Amino acid sequence: MTTNLRTRGGGPATRRSASRRTHGEGPFRFLSTAAGVVLLGIMAAIAVFLISEAIPALQANKGSFFTELTWDPNSSQVFGIAALAFGTVLSSGLALVIATPIAVGVALFISHYAPRRLAAPLGYLIDLLAAVPSVVYGLWGVVFLVPLMRTPSQWLNEHLGWFPLFAGEGIIGGKTMLAGGIVLAIMILPIIAAISREVFLQAPKTNEEAALALGATRWEMIRMAVLPFGRPGVISAAMLGLGRAMGETIAVALIFPATFGISFQILTPQANSIAANIANGFGEATQIGRGALIASGLVLFVITLLVNMGARLVINRRKEYARAGA
Repeated sequence: MTTNLRTRGGGPATRRSASRRTHGEGPFRFLSTAAGVVLLGIMAAIAVFLISEAIPALQANKGSFFTELTWDPNSSQVFGIAALAFGTVLSSGLALVIATPIAVGVALFISHYAPRRLAAPLGYLIDLLAAVPSVVYGLWGVVFLVPLMRTPSQWLNEHLGWFPLFAGEGIIGGKTMLAGGIVLAIMILPIIAAISREVFLQAPKTNEEAALALGATRWEMIRMAVLPFGRPGVISAAMLGLGRAMGETIAVALIFPATFGISFQILTPQANSIAANIANGFGEATQIGRGALIASGLVLFVITLLVNMGARLVINRRKEYARAGA
């Protein structure tokens, strides 16, 4: 009877182990909570700083901040975010459209097609692209890509000019929205490819083997077992890449011609973004000009925050899907 009671209640060693686990969870929970609170505090402090610095400039603005296309806070004190926000969204969206299919193809090749000896070095090479400084991408775009894109841009304008994106008159090619979008696509490609690769590698092997056992080809197996499983992860990776593209500064500042206007023509030299405008104008800005640039940074902060919140929602949906299938 004594032995049974000791077995059911646990011995001294079991109780000491449970006590150590209990004592260890408290500090870990405190540190985790403190880290989350500090992170939220930093974000709140950034928002408060941006708002407090932007209010004087917004009060001195003689135009509508959300609809005005002109940006001249230093002299006439008339400025608006419409053209800059449009250029930021268009260039980032263009980069996302270019980078996502290539990144998904690279991720599928590394995870399901490439031999093991080739997959590991290729994965490391893709990851190293994310470590290249953005100024290097910008210089490469100015020196190499911009001259290279003149002939393809003229061909697109001549043969596909009926499409609004490829329409345009006068100068075709040069420092265009298309060139900036390609550079941004190369910059966000490693992020999307790396996350997509890890998601594809986590696809249930039993589903893949079952599809192959039923006579499916490798592509059919990927289409039925891998892509449906990895779709939420690919979407979250794309949204994270979109956030990176929206906040990119130096590369687009070197490529965009710093014009102010709303146009869907990506082959003409008219392009700008919020981050590029801040980099180009902060050094010569007056007090009102700095406040206007900070106000535009606040808009970019909100846009990027919304993108990250969307990515978090997709990740949460992915967790619910995994729990439902478990």
